[in-house]
Amino acid sequence: MRQRQFLDVVDESVAHQRFDEACSHLKPRVEAVPLGEGLSRVLATDVIAGVDVTAFDRSNMDGYAVRAEDTFGAAELEPVSLAVADFSLAAGQAPPEGFEVSAGLAVPVATGGVVPRGADAVLMVEHTEPDEDGIRVVRPAVPGGNISFAGSDIGRGETVMRAGTVLSSRETGVIAAVGVDHVQVVARPRVAVLSTGDEIVEPGRPLAVGQVYDSNQRMLLDAVSELGCEPVPCGIVPDDEELLERTIEGLLLGDDAADLVLLSGGTSKGEGDLNATVVERLAERLPGSAGIVVHGVALKPGKPVLLAVIAGTPIVVLPGFPTSAIFTFHEFVAPLLRRLSGVPASERGNVDATVPMRITSAPGRTEYSLVDLVAGPDGLAAYPLGAGSGSVTAFGRADGFVRIPASIEYVEEGTTVAVRLLHPELRPADLAAIGSHCIGFDHLLGLLADQGYRVKMVPVGSTGGLTAAGRGEADVAGIHLMDEATGQYNAPFLPDGVRLLRGYRRRQGIVFRETDQSLMEADDETLAALLRAGTLRMVNRNAGSGTRVLIDQLLDGARPDGYLHQAKTHHAVAAAVEQGRADWGVTLDTVAAAAGLAFRFLQDEQYDFAVPKERWDRPAVVALRSLLDDPAVVGQLAALGFTR
Repeated sequence: MRQRQFLDVVDESVAHQRFDEACSHLKPRVEAVPLGEGLSRVLATDVIAGVDVTAFDRSNMDGYAVRAEDTFGAAELEPVSLAVADFSLAAGQAPPEGFEVSAGLAVPVATGGVVPRGADAVLMVEHTEPDEDGIRVVRPAVPGGNISFAGSDIGRGETVMRAGTVLSSRETGVIAAVGVDHVQVVARPRVAVLSTGDEIVEPGRPLAVGQVYDSNQRMLLDAVSELGCEPVPCGIVPDDEELLERTIEGLLLGDDAADLVLLSGGTSKGEGDLNATVVERLAERLPGSAGIVVHGVALKPGKPVLLAVIAGTPIVVLPGFPTSAIFTFHEFVAPLLRRLSGVPASERGNVDATVPMRITSAPGRTEYSLVDLVAGPDGLAAYPLGAGSGSVTAFGRADGFVRIPASIEYVEEGTTVAVRLLHPELRPADLAAIGSHCIGFDHLLGLLADQGYRVKMVPVGSTGGLTAAGRGEADVAGIHLMDEATGQYNAPFLPDGVRLLRGYRRRQGIVFRETDQSLMEADDETLAALLRAGTLRMVNRNAGSGTRVLIDQLLDGARPDGYLHQAKTHHAVAAAVEQGRADWGVTLDTVAAAAGLAFRFLQDEQYDFAVPKERWDRPAVVALRSLLDDPAVVGQLAALGFTR
């Protein structure tokens, strides 16, 4: 299949300028909604009080409405006597018409009740004693005491809420207090979200080889909702040019037309980009179309983004890979939606951090590298996730990202960089685990999370974990390194200032498909020879991992086909073999069983934890140590295939 090149790859600043100009005709719309539907909406106009709050002189407690001067001089030893009116005023009850509190008279009044004319204070019940002729006052009242006077909170004609305010329960309560039952709010832009491509499958349905679940639509619908807009799910359209054109045209025209249309994915089976072809054709047919203003941005991830305005409506075609899609959404779509919805930009700050390893970049393109942040002795360290644009979990896991200008080819280890946070505030982990991946460790981290600890896992392999522990950046590092000279695990590799926390044993072995009879029937010596011969394609593990050491020992210097195919996790190894992309690899027996693969045992290995000495007594580390000694947890690990 011959691919058409991007129409015009431009710098991100040029892309912003073109798209902003093409969308300059779009303005926020205003609508009136009942106050009961106003929560989280953005006020479009000021709210003006039409009444005083409070609307009358109100008693702030149960007591007696009196003239304060009648109580002056009262004391426990010299009480002042007052007569009591023959009626009382409950909340919501008006005084008798024409009534006025006269000298020497007290009127019983409840909290929230109307203070009658003539009274200028409410005397607390606790400051009185009953008397045959009324009450005895043992403590004087002060003028204005225990009364909220009419208009003292909000005055008629006063602005009680400004346009642009996002309504929470506090604001809706204030608006209700001035008697307003409808509010003018910014209308929520309707954003249609459509996924395209034959390979896209709705979650919940079975997957065939080569298909992927539609995570983009769910992610984008929720991102749209977070920006105060109305998401409109439009499902999945296969690679059918005519059907796609009819679908998009229906979203652009008519009474239910969307204010913005979002697409992602969808490369045609023939030449070129199907979405771009359809958008281009619609621009030629429909009036009021600026057409495609950007198709290709010098940005990583997100190079193939398409920005257009058709029939006055913005259409954005995001890349199909999840990380690319969400980055380009926040880069180009979110600013427009915030302007149209009135929702203010979240206050996400920047923090400085040191890069503990080199980050390579594609020259000529601005690159955004997702990072995990962990606290070290000299400040924050920014670990690059190393996940490509196809990663589903990377954006959700990351703490922030580093912007690498187009002129820079790499960021050297030890460089201080500015990290743009993805959350309004940095959320430090109670336990930073940096090192080798293991599902047993995942289970332990889950138990810690159940206890309320915030945990973070950064998979960089055993060697990378030891380095992080030695620098004091990790609270704990999962490791499984064998000293080839002694056969001893982990202890020989501990750097100064790092202690060993004993973990558990796990079974590693060669995995392959059960249909491969040559591997099923071979004895150990023949099996090793087959693997070294290179006639079978392997999947390797990343350098620095304990499994890689075991593989290199098994191959004894051989470099069979697939040696440079380096998976970062045990599950990735199993998936490569299960799907036929490799014939064999080395992983855990539990992972092999879950994938339905044959397993040939190589050896038990010890998976331990390296802990910096100064972090040994941190609460989360103490909790981890307790879990490893808990018989119930030991049993859970054994059920997963890991023995203490």
